[in-house]
Amino acid sequence: MTELRAVHLSPGKVIAVHLNYPSRAAQRGRTPAQPSYFLKPSSSVAMSGSAIERPLGCELLAFEGEVALIIGRRTRHASLADAWPAVSGVTAANDFGVYDLRYADKGSNVRSKGADGFTPLGPAILPATEVDPAGLRIRTWVNGELVQEDTTATLLFPFSRLVADLSQLITLEPGDVILTGTPAGASVVRPGDTVEVEVDTIDGHSTDGHSTGRLVTPVVEGTMPFAPFGALPLADDQQREEAWGSREAAGLPATEPEPEQEPGFVLTPELRARIASVSTATLSSQLRKRGLDDVSIDGLRPTRPDTRLIGRARTLRFIPARADLFETHGGGYNAQKRAFDTLDPGDVLVIEARGEHGSGTLGDILALRAQVRGAAGLVTDGGLRDLDAVAALDIPTYYAAPHPAVLGRRHVPWDTDLTIACGGAAVQPGDVIVGDADGLLVIPPGLVESVVDDAIEQERQESFIAQQVAAGESVDGLYPMNAEWRARYVAWLEGEANG
Repeated sequence: MTELRAVHLSPGKVIAVHLNYPSRAAQRGRTPAQPSYFLKPSSSVAMSGSAIERPLGCELLAFEGEVALIIGRRTRHASLADAWPAVSGVTAANDFGVYDLRYADKGSNVRSKGADGFTPLGPAILPATEVDPAGLRIRTWVNGELVQEDTTATLLFPFSRLVADLSQLITLEPGDVILTGTPAGASVVRPGDTVEVEVDTIDGHSTDGHSTGRLVTPVVEGTMPFAPFGALPLADDQQREEAWGSREAAGLPATEPEPEQEPGFVLTPELRARIASVSTATLSSQLRKRGLDDVSIDGLRPTRPDTRLIGRARTLRFIPARADLFETHGGGYNAQKRAFDTLDPGDVLVIEARGEHGSGTLGDILALRAQVRGAAGLVTDGGLRDLDAVAALDIPTYYAAPHPAVLGRRHVPWDTDLTIACGGAAVQPGDVIVGDADGLLVIPPGLVESVVDDAIEQERQESFIAQQVAAGESVDGLYPMNAEWRARYVAWLEGEANG
């Protein structure tokens, strides 16, 4: 086994993988189709036993125990078969980061994971020729308690794939380090804690040279305050939840349950067909008879006026743009992206943009994502980007006006699946949204059956009245029908029923 000493430890670059263990992907709620990466500076590398400082003013210093690959030869355009032989050894690593600064670099992790000492490695190297890359175990302890344990047997992206993939565009040099992802269990540590990481073979024979030994990192409090000319620490409940691994672990209250839908209500294919058989104007008349005058979403235009929109509401709310709030909520996998990514077949995403037309609230990529997921439609009382491309899609989209600007010019994506206002109407998750060229309606689930029944009857009556008017009858007493005409209508219905 080769000793790993600080004097020998000078990688030209450190490349880290975002998600690679199924347990971590499940914890994050997303599984990537391809690996994605970020860079850590070589100055972040530290040896076992070196203390790590939690920067003064930060609360969310998080550890991530990982297997580190050490490149042994210059590698470019490696095939999958040639990739593993390019690795000279593996060692233990800890990919530390402060979630308080995640917002600052919009995914690059320069500030949040690049500080001095934030990449401890060691203490020893396992030669790559002596280990099975799919037969390693990673374990992490905090203050002696085991908090992470997983193996490389079920990685989303095996080591050889990472090396081959990176070498397509980047020349890997001897000594370069690849951090291969962390399993579930990564969490927050505080000054006074000690974190230990070990990589060994799955059989666990650490006494015969199959272990890196424990990489030990004590945590201390930093003493140097941040200067006012750079990004300052900023933590919110979303970052606390992600740093600790769960709301419960972070000491946060459980999220509020989704608004309850009417018991037993299901928008069945049969009910959809009945809704589709009557016009939006007729449905509006029936809602008005029930005292619901404020259930139209006004001022919007459809990309597909020939396509009927029928579905159940999911909601997304934007708040007015504010630079500090956009920093914490606008980047990364924000509320807007999560809303589109979780649409189910038949859903209609309704967006509250406060009637602000001065920027786009969605564009062609997100509209395509909604269509691929089977959503029934999209509704926003804000601007729409990429109008021609969105109009070419099959999914009907209702919008206030086209606009080329991006979201952040006027909005911050804030939260989802709550009661919102859109086009002057209140919309709750689960409401039934119906739209056509005449406009959009919001129908409370508990009223749908009766409204549709009465709308079908209303249109049946109007069909009879139209026949009489076409035959030359006056509308006096016919529209609406008096007792005489109603009797004739009943007789007409019987005749229709008898064929």
